[in-house]
Amino acid sequence: MEPSRSVRTSCRGCHGVCQVLVHLDPAGRPLKISGDPDSPTSQGYICPKGAAGIEIATHPDRLLHPLRRVGSRGAGRFARIGWEEALALMADKFAAVRRESGPEYVALCQGTGRPYTEFTGRFIHAFGSPNFVSPGHNCFLPRVISSSITLGWMPLPDIYGRGGAFPKGMLVFGCNSPDYGAADGVCGAMVKRALGQAQTVIVADPRRTRTAARARRHLQLRPGSECALVLALLQVIIGEGLHDAAFVRDWCLGFAALAAHVRPFTPEWAEPITRVPAAEIREAARDFARARPACVLWGNGIDTSVNAFQTGRALLLLMAITGNLDIPGGMVHWVGPEGLRSKSPLVDHAVLGEQYLTPAQKERMIGAGRFPFAPGCHQPSFWEACRSGQPYRPRAVWLVGTNPILTATRGDIVAEALRDHLEFTVVSDFFLTPTAELADLVLPAAHWLEQDDVVNFHKLWCVLARRKLMQPGEVRDDRAVILDLAHRLGLDQAFPWPDWDAYLAWLLEPSGLSFAEFADQGILLGQMRYRKYETEGFGTPSGRVELVSSIMEHCGRPSLPVYREPPLSPVSTPDLATDYPLILMTGCKVLPFFHSEGRQIASLRKLRPRPLLAVHPETLAGLGIAPGAAVRVATPHGQARFFAAADDGLPRDVVQADHAWWFPERQGPEHAWRESCANLLFGHEHFDPDCGAEPLKCGLCRIEAA
Repeated sequence: MEPSRSVRTSCRGCHGVCQVLVHLDPAGRPLKISGDPDSPTSQGYICPKGAAGIEIATHPDRLLHPLRRVGSRGAGRFARIGWEEALALMADKFAAVRRESGPEYVALCQGTGRPYTEFTGRFIHAFGSPNFVSPGHNCFLPRVISSSITLGWMPLPDIYGRGGAFPKGMLVFGCNSPDYGAADGVCGAMVKRALGQAQTVIVADPRRTRTAARARRHLQLRPGSECALVLALLQVIIGEGLHDAAFVRDWCLGFAALAAHVRPFTPEWAEPITRVPAAEIREAARDFARARPACVLWGNGIDTSVNAFQTGRALLLLMAITGNLDIPGGMVHWVGPEGLRSKSPLVDHAVLGEQYLTPAQKERMIGAGRFPFAPGCHQPSFWEACRSGQPYRPRAVWLVGTNPILTATRGDIVAEALRDHLEFTVVSDFFLTPTAELADLVLPAAHWLEQDDVVNFHKLWCVLARRKLMQPGEVRDDRAVILDLAHRLGLDQAFPWPDWDAYLAWLLEPSGLSFAEFADQGILLGQMRYRKYETEGFGTPSGRVELVSSIMEHCGRPSLPVYREPPLSPVSTPDLATDYPLILMTGCKVLPFFHSEGRQIASLRKLRPRPLLAVHPETLAGLGIAPGAAVRVATPHGQARFFAAADDGLPRDVVQADHAWWFPERQGPEHAWRESCANLLFGHEHFDPDCGAEPLKCGLCRIEAA
């Protein structure tokens, strides 16, 4: 028996994608996971989710075999079947629906941007269906798409010092990755290091996070007013001549129009909207403009708003006019390693396979044309169509790595659609979630410890190796399942690789490396070049940064950022605010969990045993509620139960509810998912008119003792 050893691989417990060491016993079984101190991506950091990888993979409730429903939907009765039967059933059902009704009557819904993303969109589009559904309208993709039309690429913070400079200024806007672990492929520990080295740190957040408490300036804005704050920052920088005149002259289009547009948006205009004192806004604008290089750590806090797209655009303009694009320590366009085929949609949009759809099929997408910059099929519109049959009712759906009963708004609508209206539902997951409990077929998905992979999705500046170290039961990588099913359905043009190993070999082929050789190296780094626009321009119609967006103008949308008041707020609905006097936020990430994952994992649940509602202690006292007491949160749309957590870092009229809670220890098939589901507190009436985002961090509520 060989001695104990450690294997270098890469975690996928969240979007940080940190390199880790998996320590094996003499028989080769994983014993422990630790951070990799030699990794340039994370430098030894590991969060609780990554450390719990073995606990997740070996959990006694883990799905290990395909299951087929044998009772009524929701009865919780399943029988074990083999993979051949499962795949044959899927192929027969999907082919029958395509033949009888058309390919658009089959949909694929995926969760957050996990590795399956390289094949999910490609599969459903090659099948002929435009109904590729994701939560992207509320997460990350509004920033990706607004970046694409403004710059031609997604700018990311250069916090690693690879160009010889760290950011001197950092604006942390709607992001708290140092506390919850990671975001957008950037490890929170690396962010903490950069924050510690920066001369100027400005945080824009309704909460006094730990980063905000240590920052030079905390702009504690009212939830939902983000775009107004950025417009005021732009107004000060332009009005006081603090912009990078040379960069603006040579590389920006529409500066004069922008200057005229923001002239009325003074800090005094923004103060009553944002609740940030005008003097603080003015000083923050000066600080950011003078601290060069500077970067913006922007996050999901700006995505869940009716201003998501406009706020993203405004922040892009802030990066541009201060001259912080593609410079060392600024907001950069990463260069990946040479000699590899990229599989990241951020590098090659064709990965998603939209080229396989005809224009006529694209028009058949549910919600087509409703939101001009929506990323695929709009999730709320899709589930409403499943229930109402308008414009048509999908017949079959495959849910890959997603638990929309908990993570989408109106889980009651999702549950009704799955239980009563869809004819055939498949779920791929680790556990029998409330969503999986309503499926006709459940497939056991492989954990990151059970995958060989060439990891290239979020980070872009490097490619990491992931090694398969376990094979519990019959779990399979979602992408291997997609490959098999694609071949059964005749989608060989889109999926020319005979199996998963052949696909990995194809990705590495230009490098001359076998997968084993690549895995031994562990990481490949790109040779970063800065100021690439000087030779390549920007990937926009004009070849410049489009401060005034020609694409938005062509689509009949505002070509310069505009602010919209949240639809439910003390300002827009004062009468409603009389009955619901508190501003409700949800969706803020916490360290132990990744959305609805992890509630059955003992080491993670110990860190967050129950769903919390953060409330200012004076607000609790005024309501006669003690910290730790059970509370009921009520909104015009529903109610949910939480436990009060005193937080004096919140404004007195703002509360923050944990999201995606369910109770695996409770009786199935529902597992008490309705009890503390924050997303039942919101409706399906209000959306960002550009990308379809939902205002999940700026609703109205009241609370009372439960």
